[in-house]
Amino acid sequence: MKHLLKEIQAAEEELLIGNVILYPTDTVWGIGCDAENAAAVKKIFKIKEREESKSMIVLMSDVAMLRRYIEHVPDDFEKLVESQERPTTFVLSGAQNLPKELVAEDGSIGVRIAKDEFCHRLMQQIGRPLVSTSANVSGEPSPRTFAEVSDSIKERVDYVVQWRQDEDVESRPSRIIKIDESGRQTVIRE
Repeated sequence: MKHLLKEIQAAEEELLIGNVILYPTDTVWGIGCDAENAAAVKKIFKIKEREESKSMIVLMSDVAMLRRYIEHVPDDFEKLVESQERPTTFVLSGAQNLPKELVAEDGSIGVRIAKDEFCHRLMQQIGRPLVSTSANVSGEPSPRTFAEVSDSIKERVDYVVQWRQDEDVESRPSRIIKIDESGRQTVIRE
């Protein structure tokens, strides 16, 4: 527990000065930053060698945080999140208070309520969401363990979180469900 708190503090310090971190999530290893910091978001696109037209997922600590960044959160959204058996990203319309680089052309954003203890506590500590994108150069496989993260990614980020690096549990990317303004759900990635 002491090590976890130390890593949360170290990551918080990096995020608050606009740096990019490599960190474990409830899915794969990710590259992230303070989701409100446009300059840090641009750094992530550069690290990943990714076109800025491709949006990234934003992690939220809870539905209360989500309400600051989505104009109209769907009714019963909290129950929907809790009913998911595995990490699920929801594409929602009406993104607000986020850099334009994170928002799709149609005004939507992919969001996930993080259940991972490290991510959840870190967001509560900084009071803002985190960008979360797989820790790979665009087009390469997503790293399911820390050992699969390439050295080039490790060298490009500002800070590598020391938490859960030894875990050998292979994770997979989240499910993605789009919820349109009428409330209809469409599975984009199972």
